[in-house]
Amino acid sequence: MKYSKSELIRLYKKETNLKVKERMLLVIKVEHDNVIPAYAADELHRSRPWALYWLDRFSAEGIDGLKNRPKSGRPPDIPREVVYEITNELSSRKEGWTTKQVEDLIVRKSGGIRYHYTHIYRLMHKWGFKQKVPRKTHVNTASKEEKERFKKEQERYWIISKKDLQ
Repeated sequence: MKYSKSELIRLYKKETNLKVKERMLLVIKVEHDNVIPAYAADELHRSRPWALYWLDRFSAEGIDGLKNRPKSGRPPDIPREVVYEITNELSSRKEGWTTKQVEDLIVRKSGGIRYHYTHIYRLMHKWGFKQKVPRKTHVNTASKEEKERFKKEQERYWIISKKDLQ
């Protein structure tokens, strides 16, 4: 099906997915503004193969070709809502978590789903968490008071006012 420019712009404004909007912008530039696909890709800060791939999908499938297809593979065991609850609880605590604590939290929140500790590392990375590694503390370090006394004091410096310059 051939789309008019006004129809594509209307669909562009209604679209909520940013990636699909970017692909629609590519199609509008190439199909209706007569921009070469390589130039349109450069304007969108994308690669040329990316532009050609999405233009081919659009010409074969229309607007639906610009949308992501469902991924094949095993669906996750934990529903998204439960993952959201778990990540909120994990991020609320500043001290950090051990994999055993995260495993217990997953079992408690998800209704009994258990993962191996290496998979919990993968999940934590996927959810945007990093490992907290304890840092070395030196035994012979100075106290806070000693550190403050060591710093330079402000009143030792001369300040030249505008009156002194005149």
